[in-house]
Amino acid sequence: GTQAAAWRRSPRRRPGLPSRFYLFLLAIALFTLGNSSDLFLIFYAQDRFGLGLGWVIGLWVGLHFAKIVFSLPGGWLADQFGRSAAILAGWFIYAAVYTIMPFTSSLGAVGVLLLLYGVYFGMTEGAERALVADFTTVGDRGRAYGLYHGTIGFATVPASLIFGVFWSRLGPKTAFLIGAAFAAGALLLMAFCLRRSPE
Repeated sequence: GTQAAAWRRSPRRRPGLPSRFYLFLLAIALFTLGNSSDLFLIFYAQDRFGLGLGWVIGLWVGLHFAKIVFSLPGGWLADQFGRSAAILAGWFIYAAVYTIMPFTSSLGAVGVLLLLYGVYFGMTEGAERALVADFTTVGDRGRAYGLYHGTIGFATVPASLIFGVFWSRLGPKTAFLIGAAFAAGALLLMAFCLRRSPE
C-alpha cells in the first residue's frame, strides 16, 4: 500500500562517480599541495636581486596581468587540442618554472618565468573545471564540483605552510625543487588517469 507507493516514488540510486574521477581529484590534491602562494615567486626575486618595494609591486602586478592575458588563449588552446592536453602542458610549464626559478641569474629571466607562469594558469584554470564535467554525468555534476572545489580548498590551506617550512629549513632552492617534484608527480598521476577507459 502506502509503503509500496512511496518506494515507487523514491528516486533510483545512481551509481557512484567513476574511479578515474577520484584519480583526477588525487592528482589535483597533489598538485595543489605543491602549489604555494604566488608571493613566494616575488619574495624569491626580491631576496635574490635586492629589489625595492616598487619592483616588488611591479612584478606582482605583472604576474597577475600575465594570468589575465593568457586566460583567453589558454581556453582556446584547450578547446582546440583538448582539455587533458592543456592541463598536462600547463602543469609541465609550472614544474619547469619552479625548477628554473632558483637558478636564475638575471631579473629579465625572472620576468620571462613569470610570463610562463601566466601561461600555465591560463591553460589549466578553465580546463580543470571543464574536465570535471567530462568525467561525470549531468546528474552527478553538483556532487563532482563540490568534491573538486573541496579538494582544492583542503589542499590549499597547508600548501603555503609546507612550502614555507621547506623554505626556512632547507632554503628557497630546495623548496622550489620540491614544489616542482609535487607538480611532476601530479602530472604523471594525471596522465595515468587520462589513459584509463571511461567506466
